[in-house]
Amino acid sequence: MKTLLVIGYVWPEPKSSAAGSRMLQLIECFQQGGYEVEYASPAAPSEHAINYQNYGIRTAEIQLNHSSFDEYVSKLNPQVVMFDRFMMEEQFGWRVEKHCPQALRILDSEDLHCLRFARQALAKHNQDVIQQVPVKDLFSDHARREIASIYRCDLTLTISQYEMQLLQEVFHVPENLLLYTPFMLKDVSANRDLGFSQRQHFVSIGNFRHEPNWDAVLQLKQQIWPLIRKQLPQAQLHIYGAYPPKKATQLHNEKQGFHVKGWCDDAFAVLKQARLLLAPLRFGAGLKGKLLDAAQCGLPAVTTSIGAEGLYTSENQTTACISDDFTQFANMAVKLYEQESDWQALQARCDTFLQTGFAWQTFSRNLIERVHQITTQLDNHRLNNFTGSMLRHHTMKSTQYMAQWIEAKNKLSDS
Repeated sequence: MKTLLVIGYVWPEPKSSAAGSRMLQLIECFQQGGYEVEYASPAAPSEHAINYQNYGIRTAEIQLNHSSFDEYVSKLNPQVVMFDRFMMEEQFGWRVEKHCPQALRILDSEDLHCLRFARQALAKHNQDVIQQVPVKDLFSDHARREIASIYRCDLTLTISQYEMQLLQEVFHVPENLLLYTPFMLKDVSANRDLGFSQRQHFVSIGNFRHEPNWDAVLQLKQQIWPLIRKQLPQAQLHIYGAYPPKKATQLHNEKQGFHVKGWCDDAFAVLKQARLLLAPLRFGAGLKGKLLDAAQCGLPAVTTSIGAEGLYTSENQTTACISDDFTQFANMAVKLYEQESDWQALQARCDTFLQTGFAWQTFSRNLIERVHQITTQLDNHRLNNFTGSMLRHHTMKSTQYMAQWIEAKNKLSDS
């Protein structure tokens, strides 16, 4: 058996975030491709983490800035190492290269962090939805770190077609270093057990630790929900998400129909019963798992251009109404909530949307075939990426020396 080592930024929580669900999809893809999988992370244990044995995944705890990882990875000797976000590649990439030089190094970017951070910074100064980012704001220290990490790896998995285009046209990353790998779904038919008249309430969902989701809750509370409630005095909005802070639970107001529910053990059970999903995201990156989950539950949505980014490739696949003007956003939500024909028209597109863009068979096959292709010609692949070898030589030396200095300092402190 071949071995895939995943070095995780956190322990996967598929019930808390779309990132956790995607990680499990990638792991299962490799398992079906003939790989044993070991998941290692320096993160603290998580209360919402999965039972790894149930998924056939071995686990290991690793330390940052510690040479114990060198012995660990040498003994494991994986054929493929996948870094969960560029921060893990920065920390462990040089160690993997030193002790397992023939291991294929893959970066799972999750989303393009430099894009999300740039939009978030711009959003602090106004109330607009931030989609376009000036190049001067995009070329940040985050971007320099992230793009360098992409070059140092043999392959980067990119979840959004929009970000694929951005990486190639703005950052000039070679196409052969990238692979478009969206969410991969085995069931691509929407659940329609409950129809329009059997569903009730508006719903919003998202991990509260993710800043775009918290900002969306604020937009609902301060701008959108008062406009909806004015037209629909009996309407209720139920907000779900993992790790709600006190500042979020304090927004709960039953008289206003604004219900902050917090943790949800089964998101699909909630979405199947709701009539409309609201996702007023002002910034972010990647694909929005909440909109994909809603489509699987036959649930239409109202979102922004940020929420829709990378999801819909044509009009007949759009399962949401889209507006960056929150007055129009609220009016769209009221109309969809009341007009069954408009609601059904969006729901009818869910199957095409899921089948066209996220079929497991298509994208899982693409990933394993690409990994096999690069593995069989790894030396030539790396020879064609001189920029990556240059960055590994200079950047990773500095990271190596910093890590060794921190380890020596910690040993002196302990003694």
